[in-house]
This record gives sequence, C-alpha cells and structure tokens, in this order.
Amino acid sequence: MTVKLTKCNQEDLQRLQAISIETFNDTFKDQNSTENMTTYIQKAFNLKQLEKELANHSSQFFFVLYNNEVSGYLKVNINDAQSEEMGEETLEIERIYIKNKFQKHGLGKSLLNKAIEIAMEHHKNKVWLGVWEKNENATAFYVKMGFVQTDAHSFYMGDEEQTDFIMMKTLL
Repeated sequence: MTVKLTKCNQEDLQRLQAISIETFNDTFKDQNSTENMTTYIQKAFNLKQLEKELANHSSQFFFVLYNNEVSGYLKVNINDAQSEEMGEETLEIERIYIKNKFQKHGLGKSLLNKAIEIAMEHHKNKVWLGVWEKNENATAFYVKMGFVQTDAHSFYMGDEEQTDFIMMKTLL
C-alpha cells in the first residue's frame, strides 16, 4: 500500500474535474436536492472555472494516489485566493476530498499534513477551513487533527443557504 501526493497542473484538468464532481456528489447528494447539487457542480467544477483556479499562483491542487490510483485531492489557497479574508498569516484548505472507497486509510491525514507543510513553507501560522455543519464525520476528523471552531459563514448550495463552521488550527 503506497500513498503518493502529486501536484496538479493544467494537464490534469479532466481528472481534476472528474474527481471533484465524484467526491462532492458522493459527500453531499443525500442531504441536498438534485437541482441544488447540479447548479453548484456546474458552477464550481466546470472546466473554465477549474482552469482559472489551477492558473492562480496563490492556489495549489494535489492528488493523493493510493496504490497508484487517484483517490482524493486537496486545494489550498493563500493571500487573495482565500474565500474569506483571514489575514496574511493564514492558509485556507478550500477542498479536501477522498473517494468513498478510500476513506479510513489515512489519506485525509496525508492531505492535511501537506496543507500544513505548504503553510509553513509560506510562513503562515494558521490553517483554516470551512466545513458544513451537518458533515459530522469531517468535523470530528478536523477536531481530532487539532482544529477548533472559531466562527461560521454562509455557503450557498444552489439557492439554499447553509452554514459552514470555520475551523482553525494554529501552527506556531
């Protein structure tokens, strides 16, 4: 069982789109309407949007491979690429998703550690993320990894306003 992380580039666009849609759909389809899921996925994961995000120098994407199969991915943001203004000392984990069949293999922890490594390389002392208040498994994972809830913000799934917990981990 080997775990490997690889940085995504423009050549990975199709694979990134496929895993983004698959993991987002698997994570949230049972708690959201088909219409809201479709609207969100078409906006967030269309090829033009992902291409733009990949080209942003303040964002990075990574695939996690388990036995050479793309099993999940990570997106981190610094500076003005962050989805909320959190200050110069922070790095945002905007997306961290693992395919269902690869969960409980430590891959989320590998991606989280990569985000912390990047934060330290950029001299950031805090890592933050937003997690849907109803995603109890993810919230429990982040608490286990040393994150604490510091705030909340609105997240729109199609036309439905939802609440994401803002969770923060101090590195220094």
